Amino acid sequence: MRVWIGVLLLIFTSVLPVWAEPEEIERKGCRDCHRFSSKETQAVRGPDLFYAGDKFRENWLKEFLQSPTVIRKVGYITDPGFPSGKPEVGQPHSVLTEEESARVSTFLMTLHLPDFETGKVDDVPLSKGVRAQAKMLFERNFGCIACHEALNLVGKVRGGVSGPTLVNSGLRLKSDWIFHWLKTPEKFLSKGRMPVFDMGDETAIRITKYVLSIRTKQ
Repeated sequence: MRVWIGVLLLIFTSVLPVWAEPEEIERKGCRDCHRFSSKETQAVRGPDLFYAGDKFRENWLKEFLQSPTVIRKVGYITDPGFPSGKPEVGQPHSVLTEEESARVSTFLMTLHLPDFETGKVDDVPLSKGVRAQAKMLFERNFGCIACHEALNLVGKVRGGVSGPTLVNSGLRLKSDWIFHWLKTPEKFLSKGRMPVFDMGDETAIRITKYVLSIRTKQ
């Protein structure tokens, strides 16, 4: 009996998909700008990707890699030209074909932090009144608008550009990642410019849902 169980386990595990790193990572020079492991020297030109599966939505990644847009108008925070607002790294991102994008996106979705907690934010949208309160928290109490683009009451883009734009971030970012970034940004980036707020879970959830709702398109 034990022999049969061992054989079945061997067969089962042999057919599980193994997502090897696609050759585009090396060929496109992705490691010149991004880290794919926390053990690598911190990149100076782009965000870390070793937790991409926790952070990004796969459909957005596929579209972005085929048709990149500028997310950080003054570059990444560790770019040598960041303080002057003149990034040394050319933007936008290099372009991949549809097939290349699918392979790279699938691989990036397998990259996770080992202790990343999910299920903190449900799918229930904010009511109109609570959203107005969350907008006030976002803009006034925590001053997020000073560094990030959002939308005003008539749908016009406004806000700072030293951080990544949050317009349409609900299409780009996963809710649990936003929640944890608000609570413990140092867990993801030890030397970043994101303030460490004394923020309770309920407040973090409200701001997360507000950020997800900043959209010009569905």
